Amino acid sequence: MSNQFPTLHIVDHPLVQHKLSVMRDKNTSVKDFRALVGEIAMLLTYEATRDLPMTTRTIETPICSYEAPVLAGKKLAIVPILRAGLGFEDGILTLVPSARVAHIGMYRDEETLEPHFYFLKYPKDIAGRDVLIVDPMLATGGSADMAITKMKELGCKNIKLMILVAAPEGVKFIYERHPDVDIYCAALDDHLNENGYIVPGLGDAGDRIFGTK
Repeated sequence: MSNQFPTLHIVDHPLVQHKLSVMRDKNTSVKDFRALVGEIAMLLTYEATRDLPMTTRTIETPICSYEAPVLAGKKLAIVPILRAGLGFEDGILTLVPSARVAHIGMYRDEETLEPHFYFLKYPKDIAGRDVLIVDPMLATGGSADMAITKMKELGCKNIKLMILVAAPEGVKFIYERHPDVDIYCAALDDHLNENGYIVPGLGDAGDRIFGTK
């Protein structure tokens, strides 16, 4: 599928695509689904952090002195959207263990499909950090929009959104509302159905991660 959105980055690496296909299978167990979320989170983080600034420092190898490339110390904050976004947390922290974690809570009204905010806890210096908002699904875009807006209200300037599967409707909504936010995902799916679920999608990610359905 072609990508008509300039801010959307689809990570089409074979490992990502294979793991996502296993996740889509309705017969995949809760244990395997949860593990795959973490594995894909690491692979997506690899791409989403590609532009982290670098510097050098002098080290001594066993052979000689060397000006070694290292991260420039820019700070990262991960913001999982509760509850399904929690599935990303361990995978990201495996790659970036010094990152701080904020949590934002919202639920979707099943009748109107509108998000309702109920919780926010964040590091006191979050305005000075690069922010990575994470959630498995981008359907209507309502929850992602609310999360991005809350981060901007806190003074955050550099925000990215990282998800597994996106619907064109959700990507278009976020692009129109937040053209300054890059979106990283494993797949841009076909459409939303009448119940607001992504097609072909992978079902309710929260239920499949936590085994609640």
